[in-house]
Amino acid sequence: MIQEYDVVITIKDVNDKVLKGMKGVVLIVHNVNPPKYEVEFVNEDGFTIDLLTLIEDDIAKWTA
Repeated sequence: MIQEYDVVITIKDVNDKVLKGMKGVVLIVHNVNPPKYEVEFVNEDGFTIDLLTLIEDDIAKWTA
């Protein structure tokens, strides 16, 4: 189960800036059916690339 502050990875391109394989951090979990996740993606310098509302079809929990 994906929770707040989990690192996730995109499993497909979600837009032109956030592509398959990018890592992000879950900031908020919306407990609706199906659950929705506010995920922030940042670049190497720490600047936000995008902040998106995604579903589990878009992301997976990342494990090192």
